[in-house]
Amino acid sequence: MFIDYRYSKEVAISESLNLTVSLRGTREVKNNCQVFHLLGQLDAFSEAIFQKVVLGYVKETTNKIILDLSQIDFIDSSGLGALVRIAKQIEGVKGKLQIVSNPRVTQTVKMVRLEKFLKLKNSLDEALKDI
Repeated sequence: MFIDYRYSKEVAISESLNLTVSLRGTREVKNNCQVFHLLGQLDAFSEAIFQKVVLGYVKETTNKIILDLSQIDFIDSSGLGALVRIAKQIEGVKGKLQIVSNPRVTQTVKMVRLEKFLKLKNSLDEALKDI
């Protein structure tokens, strides 16, 4: 993050994340919180690298994390497992996790009754308020 002195306000800079062909994303720091914007598929092919990348940032910087899954097209049980492991890891270091969802992700999470544990939010603004 840097301050644009022409406008005297904080400007977030996104950085691209090297994930997989089917899962792409960026990371930015906003309101002292790490926000991961993801799009594509969170599945057996992408979950290992997704988990490794997110947890790598948890270990080196702030433990307030928002996973923006609003642009995820598909999530399977492997992706759900990665979300649970990330949530437990963040909880273990006294961090906070919010997940921005979409109807497809919400439906999959509700099928396995994890909606309360994963604390799904409808928008990034809602997640930022609750973190």
